[in-house]
Amino acid sequence: MSATPFWEAKSLDAMTDAEWESLCDGCGQCCLHKLVNDETADVFYTRVACQLLDDETGRCKRYATRLEEVEDCLDVRRMSNAELAWMPRSCAYRRLAEGKSLPRWHPLNTGDPQSTANAYMAVAGRTISETVADLDQLEAEIIEWVDT
Repeated sequence: MSATPFWEAKSLDAMTDAEWESLCDGCGQCCLHKLVNDETADVFYTRVACQLLDDETGRCKRYATRLEEVEDCLDVRRMSNAELAWMPRSCAYRRLAEGKSLPRWHPLNTGDPQSTANAYMAVAGRTISETVADLDQLEAEIIEWVDT
């Protein structure tokens, strides 16, 4: 057996479903509404979350059926490298697609499923649902997440 972790030995496309899913650090940032500057292509995150995001846990309430329930839910497994650029800079999928390593606080590096929250990278407890937000005023909800 290789001492090299699978995420360093395999391409994203070559990973099994279980390996792919384990790359997710559970931050929940992909579930936030984003705004894009058309001129610069800069992506701005808001604190407004998908209605399926559980604000207490930062996890999707109906992960298995999310793609059928939410029209614009991101299917990260099917995203191109260019589309992955819309993900947070800390996202394991984006980082690996860009040839970078996982952040040192990533659960696969630490062995601790709480390490994302401990590094203040998780959205749990810091969002509002799109069901109560004024979606016409998303600019007022832009936040600056710590990003490594």
